[in-house]
Amino acid sequence: MRIRTVKAIYPRWNRPLSDAWQSHFWQIVVVVTTECGRTGYGYGGGGEPAVQVVNSHLSRFLTGRTLEGVADIRAAWQALYRASLPYGRGGLAMMALSGVDLALWDLLGRARNQPVCELLDGGRVPGVRAYASGLAFETYRDMGFEAVKVFHRWREPADYDRTEALIAKAREVMGTEALVMLDCYMSWNAETAVEMQKRLAPYNVYWFEDILTPDHKRELAELKPQLAPVLSAGGEHEFTLDGYRALAKANSLDIWQPDVTWCGGLTGALDILALAKNSGIPVCLHRGGEPWGLHLIAGSDCLALAELVGPDRRDGTVQAWQGFPKLVDGHLHVADRTGFGVEPDPALPA
Repeated sequence: MRIRTVKAIYPRWNRPLSDAWQSHFWQIVVVVTTECGRTGYGYGGGGEPAVQVVNSHLSRFLTGRTLEGVADIRAAWQALYRASLPYGRGGLAMMALSGVDLALWDLLGRARNQPVCELLDGGRVPGVRAYASGLAFETYRDMGFEAVKVFHRWREPADYDRTEALIAKAREVMGTEALVMLDCYMSWNAETAVEMQKRLAPYNVYWFEDILTPDHKRELAELKPQLAPVLSAGGEHEFTLDGYRALAKANSLDIWQPDVTWCGGLTGALDILALAKNSGIPVCLHRGGEPWGLHLIAGSDCLALAELVGPDRRDGTVQAWQGFPKLVDGHLHVADRTGFGVEPDPALPA
């Protein structure tokens, strides 16, 4: 196949503007077409700046390029990464590259009449346990989830009591056998983390996520044994293999959480998985319940635990794509369709 066009679109997200970065630099859709009439769809981050990166720069390195196998996708990835070095090496540029890479994987799967997980030499696992991220605990339970992640951002000392109340409610609603996790979104310090571990011990929290910022690798390593048996998780804001090499060298985390739509697509994530395996560190994908992560879980040795953020909301990724995986008895299943098995909602693109 010869690539004819590459185009990124920033959908009309139904999100109120705020000071949160997601209001301005949220997910993009990338569409790749070929001269023989096939189309592949990808999903990246970075908002309108990432659209500019794809449409004004990266697309020129793909137009006319031949795509016949996985090796061609990896070669294209290397070309795009090198082209973006002067302004990239992570951040918005890597988010943009992720969308392109995922579109190429989707295109190859459709051309071969295979789901992407089979391109990874994996199979269609019977089902991947899903967890909901948010605060609508009763709704998640009624939807069939058996695991939940609670969001919290530290603001003041009263948050000790507020957080304990939230975790207590999550445990009460979800039951004693459910997994309960806590996402701190880089808002704690070491003292807060240690005190939270003591207060939350009765609720059997599985992990604390994004405890400190990604720049505090040494501090995370020093903190990790103080939080046991609670695991330290993170990595969604590490965008490159070099970033994960630094995490491995510092022994910063118990669980790595790359985001396939931000860390360079499947191609970037596969390199991170190889490093994790060599380092003896488990990987639990950030937003792994979305099709792009679900196929990677099915086709690799990632932890079989898949996140859906706000699955009850009407303004998220679940509503942006047709053919999104359905939750059945608390588990998600890879669809019996080619590529990633989804297409963008026609009403979504701008």
